[in-house]
Parts: sequence; structure tokens; C-alpha cells
Amino acid sequence: MSAASPTQRWWRACAWLLLGVSSLAQAQPRAWLDRDAISDTDTVTLNIETDAGAPDYAPLQADFELSGQTSSRQVQWSQGAMQSRSLYGVALSPRRSGVLTIPALRVGAARTAPLQLTVSASAAATPAVPGNATAFVEMEVDDASPYVQQSVGVVVRLYYASQLLSGELGVDAPEGASMQRVGEDRSLVREINGRRYNLVERRYLLIPERSGPLVLPGARFNGRSAGGFFDDLFGGDGRLRANAPDRTLQVQAQPDAAPQPWLPLHDLRLRYSAAPTRARAGEAVTVVVEAVADGATRAQFPELPPLDAGPGAQVFAEPPQYDETFNGSTPRLTLTRRYSVVPRQPGTLVIPGPRMAWWDVRGRQARTASLPDLSLAVAAGAPGTAPPPTALDTTSPLPGTTATPSDAVTVAAAASRPWGWIAAAAGFAALWLLTLAWAWRRRRVAARGASHAALAPAASTQVPSRGELRRALDHEGLDEIVALLGRMGGVHGLDAVLARLADPAQQQALSDMQAARWSRDGGDATQARQALRRAFHDGPHWQPPQAAENTGLAPLYPSGR
Repeated sequence: MSAASPTQRWWRACAWLLLGVSSLAQAQPRAWLDRDAISDTDTVTLNIETDAGAPDYAPLQADFELSGQTSSRQVQWSQGAMQSRSLYGVALSPRRSGVLTIPALRVGAARTAPLQLTVSASAAATPAVPGNATAFVEMEVDDASPYVQQSVGVVVRLYYASQLLSGELGVDAPEGASMQRVGEDRSLVREINGRRYNLVERRYLLIPERSGPLVLPGARFNGRSAGGFFDDLFGGDGRLRANAPDRTLQVQAQPDAAPQPWLPLHDLRLRYSAAPTRARAGEAVTVVVEAVADGATRAQFPELPPLDAGPGAQVFAEPPQYDETFNGSTPRLTLTRRYSVVPRQPGTLVIPGPRMAWWDVRGRQARTASLPDLSLAVAAGAPGTAPPPTALDTTSPLPGTTATPSDAVTVAAAASRPWGWIAAAAGFAALWLLTLAWAWRRRRVAARGASHAALAPAASTQVPSRGELRRALDHEGLDEIVALLGRMGGVHGLDAVLARLADPAQQQALSDMQAARWSRDGGDATQARQALRRAFHDGPHWQPPQAAENTGLAPLYPSGR
């Protein structure tokens, strides 16, 4: 077979080049917006035309809410060949104002061109009037002038009169204070101005960190309504927006005359839930003390002072039991602790009552919560509870003297031998020997089984693969991602994973994901997830394991030779 001439090779190369350009042109998708500028309450439609598969809309979720996805397909004959193209559409609702970029989207093996959209800020929404709006939000604070480090209860209530398809309710943490969500949401039904509303009640705990004015941003709700005759549709597409007004708190500094440790509360009550009046020497009685603190959490409340019974009794305290609830909009902590008191001797035992100093945030003065002293009538213990007397040795000589034959006590021989006891002892000895023989045989069988089992290879612990990590980064939450990374690195928990990682970018990506986890704005969480995917695209970068310290000593248990 003769080799192809240079001219033939040139024509073949041109043909392949034209074929590649033609296929590239066919695979290139086209994307466009129906408008280039909208307000932040409006919706824009993104259209994508392609002959490949469906586009990946995931990058859009950082700045937009997606809805109304559509698709259509068109087949036509062109130049003697059948061509099929698909048109995809999705409605985009901006999460913020400004110049937003529609990123390049993956469509099959190609990508669309980036687009820009100008989003103008609409006029600030005014708080809805109860009874006239489809949805409105209320925010209640239990103390408008708290002290530094005082626990402030914040209750957010969302009222909505129509069926909700989706929604986000949250409060931004103010500067100069820490804020966290506590407890579970409560669902209720109320009637306001003759209109029936569903109610979702959510609670937060606010702790000011410095004195001065503290601006608490109003709670905000963004959602979608299923539609209805009485619904007020925002933007004409079922979007609902409601917000509560901002609150300004006047945070006061810690008073100079305040007792220490600093414990600002609305109220503190102590009581005995079990207080005996009688006891016996050497026997334990139970004393139970209960404290109810309005305006405190478990982390803030100190331990109850111990019961001091002095030298007349021993006191053993059990670990306290905590119960955290809300009294209206104020956090309430109930602490219960049990004490076991063991009197040492009969008589009257007086146990001083516990006392706790605290600061009354309403009365703005120092107060002390106390309980009365306990008086126990202690009776003598039962005979079985007294310690046995020490036996006297009458056969040994006195100190400084020598023993004489007359000092020894002669015991008369028994009239007959106790043959019954001897037979019983012999029987028990025989049973003991049989038990030893049976245990020896079982030990030999177990040793042979262990030797055979030692020959089998140990089952290897399966370490998650990078593919599993990529799937977790795409679809799982932060807890599942951290658990999978922990199994890959042989550690447990987010802090341990961060300490085990050697790449600062991966550490920062995990920290950003944790920070955005409870963010009210879902865009922050989406951006953090994208950064997490980029940081871990080639798997985690672990620090090398630390070598064991060589002390120069031989091992305590050397391996087999």
C-alpha cells in the first residue's frame, strides 16, 4: 500500500479541522436575559439555547433565588440533516442590589458567556399593619436597657395568612453583642382584626459586650406565597417581604457596688424541694435545693454554694440538673441539686442555709437569695450500723514481761470430731478441682482459636475516597462534610480537623462555611460552599504525622522475635 502524498495529507488535515470547527460551533450554547436592569423586588428570565444537555444552575444560587424552570425542544431539517436544539429558561429573583454577574454556566462540555444585570434598590419596606397584610413580623425584647453581660431574651414572631411555599426568617447579630438562636420554633394560630393568621415564634439570646447604645436590626422575612384571594403579592410573582423595625438598646455598665461574681437577673428564688427534720447517726438523708433564675442561662449561672454541716456530718453533693426554658420573652433557668448528709453522732445538727448574691436589673440594686437553716434531730444509729468493738488479746504477755506456762489458756478437747463439716469441706474441695480442670480445658481451646485467628489478616479500616468527599461537598451539609474529613484524617470534630489540616486555604474555607452556616442570607452559605469545593478539589492536605519521641529506653513490651 503506497503512502499518501503530501497533497492528500494536507486535504485530510483541512477536512478534520473544518469538522472540529463545525462541531464546536454546534456545541456552543447561547445565553441571554429578557432585561438588563430590574429592581430588587422584580424577576428576570435567563434563557439558554443549546444542542447539549440541561445547564447547571448551581452557580446562580449565590446571588439569586431560582423559580419557574422551563424547557422546550425543537427539531428541524437543515441541509439534509436533522438538527435538535433545546431552550431552557429560569426565573431569577435577586438577593441584593447592585451590578450582579450571571456567571458562566456549564452546559454539557461547553460553557455560556457571562452576563451582567443591574439591580436597583427599591424603597425600604414599611412595617406591615397587623390584620391588613398577608405577612408581618414582630420583634420583642425583654429589657430595653440591659446591663453588660446580661442575658436578653429576643422573641421574633412571623404572622402569615396564606400558605407559604418557602421562606427565610432571621435577625442579624448587632455589633458589640453576641446573639444565638435557642430552642425550637413554636407554631400557633391567632386571630387579629378578624383575620386568621398562622404564627411562627422564634427565640434568640442576646448578650451585650460593652456599654452604650446597641442597635438591634429588625427581624426580616423573605418568602413565597402559594397564592390566594386575600394575598398581597409583592412583585407580582408571589414573593412576600416583611420586616420589624430596628430596636435601640441602652446598655449600662456594671455598677461599682455590684456583688461578685457578676450575676444580673430579673429574679432569683431558692427553695428546699426536700428538707428532712430527723436523721440517724451513720445513715444518709437527702436534701434537695432548687434555684429558679429569670434572665440567666446555664453557661452564665454559677454553681450553688455547697452545704456546710461542719464537723458534725459529712455532705456529698450530686451533679446539678439544669432545665432551660422561656418565661414569655425572658430566659429562665431551673437548677436542682441533691445533697446526701450523713450525721456522725446523735444530737441536734444545724446546717446553714445556702445564700446567693445577685443584681436586680429591675430594681437596680444588689440582692441576696437565701434559705433558712436546716435543723435535724439526729437519733442514735441502729446497732448494725455501729462499728464492731476491737477484740482484746488476752493470750499475749504484757509489755516488759515474759510469758509463763500459767499465762496460757488451756482449751479442752472436743468430745467428738465434726464429721459433717469435714465431709462438706471435702465435697467443696472436689468441686473446686473439677472447676479448675474445666477452666483449664476451655483456656487451651481458646488459645488455639486465638492462634488461628492471629494468622488471619486484620480487616482494614476503609478510608473515604476523594470521590465521596466531592459528593459530600456538592450535596451534604457541614456536619456530614466535617465527619467525612475526620474519618479521612483520623480525627473527630471541626476543631480537630482544622488543627490537622496543613493548607491555610482549606482551613479558611471550613471556617467560612461554619460562619455562614446560620447566616440569614443564603447567598453567603452558597459562596462559602463554592469556596469549599475549590479548596478541596484535590482532596485534603494533612500535616505529616508527628514521629514518636525517642527516649533512648527499650520498649516496655517488645514485639515478638
